[in-house]
Amino acid sequence: MERVVPKSRNGFIGYLLNNLEECGKNPVKAIGGFIAAWLLFFIIWKVLPNPEGLSDNGMAVLAIVVWASIMWVTEAMPVGITGISVPTLLILTEGIPYVKGKPPMNIVFSGFTKHVVWLCLFAFFVGAIMQLLKLDRRIALGILDKIKASNVGRVIWGMFFVNIVLGFLIPAANARAATLLPVVKGITNLMGDTPEEREARKAIVIQSLVYGTMICGVFIMTAHLPNMIMVGIFDDNGFKNLGYLDWMILQLPYLGMFVLTQFWVRFHFKTKGVKVGGGHAAIHEEYKALGPMSPAEGVLLGIFVIVAFLFMTGKGSPLLELHHHQLGVMGLVGILLLFIPGVTPCTWKAVQQRTIWGTFLLLGGAITMTAAMTKSGLAGFLAHHIHEFVMDMNWWQAILTLMLGTHVIRIGMLSNVAAIAMLAPVVFAMAPKLGLHPVSFTLLVCDTDTYAYLLPTQITAAVIAYGSGEFSITDYAKCGWACILIAIAYGLLVMAPWYAFLGIPVWDATAPWPF
Repeated sequence: MERVVPKSRNGFIGYLLNNLEECGKNPVKAIGGFIAAWLLFFIIWKVLPNPEGLSDNGMAVLAIVVWASIMWVTEAMPVGITGISVPTLLILTEGIPYVKGKPPMNIVFSGFTKHVVWLCLFAFFVGAIMQLLKLDRRIALGILDKIKASNVGRVIWGMFFVNIVLGFLIPAANARAATLLPVVKGITNLMGDTPEEREARKAIVIQSLVYGTMICGVFIMTAHLPNMIMVGIFDDNGFKNLGYLDWMILQLPYLGMFVLTQFWVRFHFKTKGVKVGGGHAAIHEEYKALGPMSPAEGVLLGIFVIVAFLFMTGKGSPLLELHHHQLGVMGLVGILLLFIPGVTPCTWKAVQQRTIWGTFLLLGGAITMTAAMTKSGLAGFLAHHIHEFVMDMNWWQAILTLMLGTHVIRIGMLSNVAAIAMLAPVVFAMAPKLGLHPVSFTLLVCDTDTYAYLLPTQITAAVIAYGSGEFSITDYAKCGWACILIAIAYGLLVMAPWYAFLGIPVWDATAPWPF
């Protein structure tokens, strides 16, 4: 297919427009978002009067939050550059009060010194090396082969187990979705083009690349970057020692939600009885073509098993306590092991090209922003005003209201990480005002943000899935609205009682921290 060359324009504005189109961006959205972000930034910072109860520092941080939100929504700048710009603007605006005339660099760059950031970097490196060795494809096809996937139901369940396994190895749902896209496309390509098979392909792609990746991500601490933001907030506020295994126990019931989404997706797309072309034999042949596992693949799995064991045996481990180091420190140990000379055949150039550095910078900037919102008093200010809206409600009504409000806000936002960076500190600060437990309250409200399934543009993994060309935005919305309701009901009816069983009932703010 012949490449369409963007129309050439003259002048400086034309130069900018040409470059944006060359990069595949919408010039109106990018330039409009950039101008709007800076305009609102300066109006909030320098023009608008401070609302009662909000300091100059809080106004500066509010200006940065609005600026970052617009930049993230419009993608006017790369999300990672927006992330690293947050500390820069905190310094320039004195969003965090200076100490003896100097910016408090330990707070301004706190997002890049948290141990959870280095934990994620280890996972990023593992994911990059895994893709280079094609171990990700081996795991996916191997699981599908073992369960003898031959119909739509078996394929989707197989991909769910693939998501769980890869969730331990590859951080960020978008990275897993990108990894699994060619595997899922290979499976859907085995199917015919009857109306029933077209509907079945939609079910496989949406359930495998979107719902499966997001549900598994909530379960595994390192598999979903918003988890890292919430753990950082808990740690800063005295709720420490929440280990890798503790998190899995805390979020375990969410895996059961896949049963409900599976029932709805298969009912909605009417996939009962639809077979995969070639059946299990075709998948078996693809898996067999990979040949035996290479020594490098075995070594990579061995290193991950060692580090995972260290993750699960840290301070407060219910399994076995072997050391007192934080998860991020063990992640750095894992990085040392990965790059012992000769351990893998992968060059540094190849690894760093596949490492999602933009997401790393986004995570650091998002964590910094949450800290700034708390330190400047902005989180408390916003929590106070939202509290006035829900103050006369009981605990489940307040949570339900905030869950629904979150999904309305998320209609225009792509980044789940950015949304949680703004939402989590406000929700955490609101909990004492409502007499609710801050940890379980934050988890219930913020976890529902992960299941923003109305439009593909709300989740990066959904954008990747949409790129498969198997479904339309209308298909996605018709299926997704019910899954949002399932997620909200699941949080209130399953997760809230589960947190109570573990010792942190959302309705009891005085419950002691059990971890």
